[in-house]
Amino acid sequence: MTETVVGTDWQGWQDSWDRQQEWYMPDREERFRVMLDMVEALVGTEPRVLDLACGTGSISDRLLKRFPKAVSVGVDLDPALLAIAEGYFAGDDRVTFVRADLKDPRWTEALPHDSYDAVLTATALHWMHTGPLRGLYGQLGGLVREGGVFMNADHMPDGDTPRIDAAERAFRHARQERAKEAGALDWRAWWDRAAADPVLAAPTAERFEIYGEHADGDTPSVAWHCEVLRESGFGEARAVWRSPMDALVLGLK
Repeated sequence: MTETVVGTDWQGWQDSWDRQQEWYMPDREERFRVMLDMVEALVGTEPRVLDLACGTGSISDRLLKRFPKAVSVGVDLDPALLAIAEGYFAGDDRVTFVRADLKDPRWTEALPHDSYDAVLTATALHWMHTGPLRGLYGQLGGLVREGGVFMNADHMPDGDTPRIDAAERAFRHARQERAKEAGALDWRAWWDRAAADPVLAAPTAERFEIYGEHADGDTPSVAWHCEVLRESGFGEARAVWRSPMDALVLGLK
């Protein structure tokens, strides 16, 4: 647990993280809406949720605002993002945060519960290569209760449509440049601000020691995710939302 500091503008840091992420994903809120729609449809409005690779707790924030009787356990390794999450949610006994490395086969031992109604994650598991990700999905097959769900919203390009992909990429980059000219922060600029903050400087430095500058993982297709989820004990798996390059895959136990 990271020590929180009274007087730090945790709401401001939470909001700035959201804006930075929206620079990359203008449809970010739409994927969260569909994710929570499917939670309600399949496990109801009072779920026990594991917010996997939770970052600042973006999913937990939207979960608890929509479902006040839900509870959430956020797990992540990033000390800076966890500091923001813990500061933002301080005093809310519906949410607990755990620091653990998802690449460690024993990471589940740090969790406070043995099973969950829903395991939710967004824009995080592309930091993993397919081998460790396959192993992680196998573990999730044991954490999600029968009738429960796992959902992953992440980069899942098709790969078979190069002209479409190139056109989408050019359009997206042009839009991002316009937003940047208007003052939007990209990923690097946001982390530079965190590194300059007296409270977040040390955890930010530790964060870059752990992860380095960029993700070195893989972005397999929707078909890959669905196949591995079925192999991991999920009876049904498919995409329930798509954008040109991203998807929300749902596995139903």
